[in-house]
Amino acid sequence: MRLVLNRAAKKNALTNAMYGALTDALARAETDRSIRAVLFEAEGDVFCAGNDIGDFAAAAGDASGSRDAVRGFDFIFQLGRATKPYVAAVQGKAVGVGLTMLLHCDLVFVAEEATLSAPFVNLALVPEAASSLLLPARIGHARAFAMFALGEAVDGKTAAAIGLANAAVPRADVRARALAAAQALAAQPLDAVCATKRLMRDAEQIGAVMKREAVSFAERLKSAEAVEAFRAFAERRAPDFRQLG
Repeated sequence: MRLVLNRAAKKNALTNAMYGALTDALARAETDRSIRAVLFEAEGDVFCAGNDIGDFAAAAGDASGSRDAVRGFDFIFQLGRATKPYVAAVQGKAVGVGLTMLLHCDLVFVAEEATLSAPFVNLALVPEAASSLLLPARIGHARAFAMFALGEAVDGKTAAAIGLANAAVPRADVRARALAAAQALAAQPLDAVCATKRLMRDAEQIGAVMKREAVSFAERLKSAEAVEAFRAFAERRAPDFRQLG
């Protein structure tokens, strides 16, 4: 199954509708034995710029506090339940969920000039998709905290060197390299591949961390800090969090 993010004009920022389509596709992949691997790709120069800021702002102003205000939670929990192998082709920037979804991919190929970042604190938010567990496990606490709290980015070559990606290749080769890897996985014995993925991932722990993150994330969306961050983004200015005390 090839899942292609195709909102290049908006840097493939994910909307609620896109989250719904992705969630449905991944759920189908889990139950359809003819789907032996899932390949994530994107059109344009950017892999994924994260969540659509308009949806975020709407969720922050949703008085109901419903999880439905941000359907990304459904996508995130579907990632956590995955047993089919996932492959990603990252040709450009991967920001926020664009990065954290890669932590659930089993093979990741990035362009050498790609940049990966998780600037949740910049928007007064917290990590999601169990990344508060999975990113430090991949690259260590110090690097992960700098990416989360300071919004530091890593380039493709660094991502490969520290274990965020399998390989960094020229941009023109990323999708072909990832497709070849997905096809190689699809040729392997399916049940053995899925059993191996289950053994390598503690799904119960991942799910528990996702739930804790979701509670904190929803709380942060309602915070004065988040309101200031979204307002500053819309007004194209730097946020001033110190005024909030």
